[in-house]
Amino acid sequence: MKRIDAVIDSDTTEEKIISLAEYRNRNLLSFKELQSYNDTGKWLNKHPLLSQYSVRTGLKKLLRKSPDLFLEEYAKTKSYVSRYRSYLNNSKRSEKQKQKDLKNLKKHEEQERLFKEVLDDLK
Repeated sequence: MKRIDAVIDSDTTEEKIISLAEYRNRNLLSFKELQSYNDTGKWLNKHPLLSQYSVRTGLKKLLRKSPDLFLEEYAKTKSYVSRYRSYLNNSKRSEKQKQKDLKNLKKHEEQERLFKEVLDDLK
């Protein structure tokens, strides 16, 4: 954060301001997670690192208990990724729709990455 503050003070661009805001939001989320754990002993699971951890844990349980269901979910996720990629390439979709498509694509790509990591852990 200090490095970004120094750069923004000298050379301000829209990208740098967005970057600073994103870091600030993650930092605030981190403190909320820690405060919740300190107060209640439970995580909120809103920070990306913790939410990925809980999703990964759930996927590992699913793989152990029901491998066929795990593979079905993995196939669905891959299908979602290809669907949203094709939506983004469609020139008939509006900018608002494309923004939603991009958001969904990122979400499903992240899920696909988690599926791959769980499968790679088996090796």
